[in-house]
Amino acid sequence: MLHSLVPPAPNTPCQPALWKYADVHPYLMQSGQLITAEEAVRRVLILENPGLRGQSAITQSLYAGLQVILPGEVAPSHRHTQSALRFVVEGHGAYTAVDGERTPMKPGDFIITPSWTWHDHGHAGRVEADAPVVWLDGLDIPMLRFFDAGFAESGGAASQTVTRAEGLSYQRYGANMLPVRYDAPFGQTSPIFSYPYERTREALHALETRADIDAWDGAKLRYVNPATGGSPMPTMATFMQRLPAGFEGKPYRQTDGAVFSVVEGSGSVTITRNEQVQTFEFGPRDHFVIPSWHTAQLRSAQGCVLFSFSDRPVHQALGIHREERLS
Repeated sequence: MLHSLVPPAPNTPCQPALWKYADVHPYLMQSGQLITAEEAVRRVLILENPGLRGQSAITQSLYAGLQVILPGEVAPSHRHTQSALRFVVEGHGAYTAVDGERTPMKPGDFIITPSWTWHDHGHAGRVEADAPVVWLDGLDIPMLRFFDAGFAESGGAASQTVTRAEGLSYQRYGANMLPVRYDAPFGQTSPIFSYPYERTREALHALETRADIDAWDGAKLRYVNPATGGSPMPTMATFMQRLPAGFEGKPYRQTDGAVFSVVEGSGSVTITRNEQVQTFEFGPRDHFVIPSWHTAQLRSAQGCVLFSFSDRPVHQALGIHREERLS
């Protein structure tokens, strides 16, 4: 048994997978007619890894799904010990509220729901005139399930009372400065819970035009907790990268399986494990997963922007993270 329990290299059951937004979108819209956000609490189409059937997981430690909210709806307030991220895929007019502060949700924005914080979502648009809003949910549900450490609680009202001005957390913590008596309002999670895409895209553009392009990642940045310099959440790391036009990336592999959301442009990823080789062509709003220790190679003829998240902080905390950049 020892050889199977202690393999010479990671032997994940997870499989590479691609979810084309054009295929997924009709089901999202249909779900809005079948069940309300209030009835569902969260109306989400789960992106389930084909190698983990029935587990509601995209990797062995991470959950991912596409949540949709219609104009005039509210996804009621609740809280849970699972950390969550929201990456806005499509639409305008929605908001997320976290512990008394609201933030608007715009395509490309990365928003955090820290562990055990009250949160709700809403769409203030008009039913007749405005479109639904869709975002990618990423949570550490399988990880907390493994540790038997999950708790949840429903709020007493659909929407929590707003007690702080919109954008206050970014004004307080987002200028490379901290209050003199910093109190870590969300524990190990970043005190900024909304990272706007317009700032991220500006930084990527500057890197692409003024800095050397990495041969494996293009121009890639990681989101940080401004108080620590570490990942925004203790269990999940988040990244944004720009592959310039004509990019032919070198192959790499890493122990943290990663989930990708295509923000702009198009490209392809070739994923290899042993003798199995798969190539996915992706475009805007598509999603794909690269499992642990699968060799990946990114390409883009026209250029693209990719958001991704993984469980890297846990690997690093345990001293088990490994990465190889191949030539």
